[in-house]
Amino acid sequence: MRAPGVGPVRYARLLDRFGSAAAALAADRAEWARLGLPDAALDYLREPDWRRVEQDLAWLERAGNHLLVLDDARYPPLLRQIDQPPPLLFVHGDPACLRTPQLAVVGTRNPSPPGRETARQFAAHLAEGGLTITSGLALGIDAAAHRGALAGEGLTIAVMGTSLDRVYPAKHRDLAHAIAERGALVSELPIGTPALAENFPRRNRLISGLALGVLVVEAAIQSGSLITARLALDQGREVFAIPGSIHNPLAKGCHALIRQGAKLVETATDILEELGPLAAAGAGESPAAAAPAALDDDYRQLLAAMGDAPAGVDLLVERCGLTAEAVSSMLLILELEGYVAAVPGGYYCRLKP
Repeated sequence: MRAPGVGPVRYARLLDRFGSAAAALAADRAEWARLGLPDAALDYLREPDWRRVEQDLAWLERAGNHLLVLDDARYPPLLRQIDQPPPLLFVHGDPACLRTPQLAVVGTRNPSPPGRETARQFAAHLAEGGLTITSGLALGIDAAAHRGALAGEGLTIAVMGTSLDRVYPAKHRDLAHAIAERGALVSELPIGTPALAENFPRRNRLISGLALGVLVVEAAIQSGSLITARLALDQGREVFAIPGSIHNPLAKGCHALIRQGAKLVETATDILEELGPLAAAGAGESPAAAAPAALDDDYRQLLAAMGDAPAGVDLLVERCGLTAEAVSSMLLILELEGYVAAVPGGYYCRLKP
């Protein structure tokens, strides 16, 4: 991941060709070159900077820190489906919240006082309604959305444009700690990555990719928030926008989105009604009542073992006699197929009809 010029596409190409990261690193320069890697990446793979890799591993050993790879059962399924998903996710906090139904809330860094309050109130009501609020920890609308979710005693996720060993902007350090206690901080960037301008637009695809939809509160016509909204459309997500005064330049971005087909919303209920069916997609018939023939006996056994109350992996391992790795993998498949849902605390529950 630290090799210069190796992003999600080339990372995936290496894994596809060699089967594992270890096998890729054991290959020779000629084999790497045939995959179209640039010279800087070839030089790095031949002589990796293990000192920096040790920084990542040292960070991972600290309490509350996690590293999710693409095939990890904890990796958020919606994010895995986007174009060029990050091959690794650094997480500080509870990784289980990444698999909960989310709404991204974005907007200007310099909102009007009513815009800031609107973002806070919407986030609080939506969090109370069961949606996890995802944003970017930036000044303005992002911070208001995170604070609203916390005030609503819900979950919130901050997708960082830096590595997780630092907080940007620094004035949000206390807010970042509060988010980690009631959600998670997330980054695709290795430890030691500072605040570089090019990394903030890049992280926008993660903000939209994690969520069922994106709400734009206030945004100028030329705005990073509109980039996030366009990415959301490309990813098949819902886009919502709050209208404003025709005299407010920060309403022009929202009005442009509405003209382009974004859903105009006036209350948090408008969003909950729209996303409710998506959050519960696949609920259908209770899998406990009759698992379809497509599921083999182990999957049927796992569903039966879940009972009517949320259960963790350890309890399911005890009930089923399967390995933890097998149970985690099966839960991922069952979640993608709509049979189970992840809930806060690392638990899973059967979806009811």
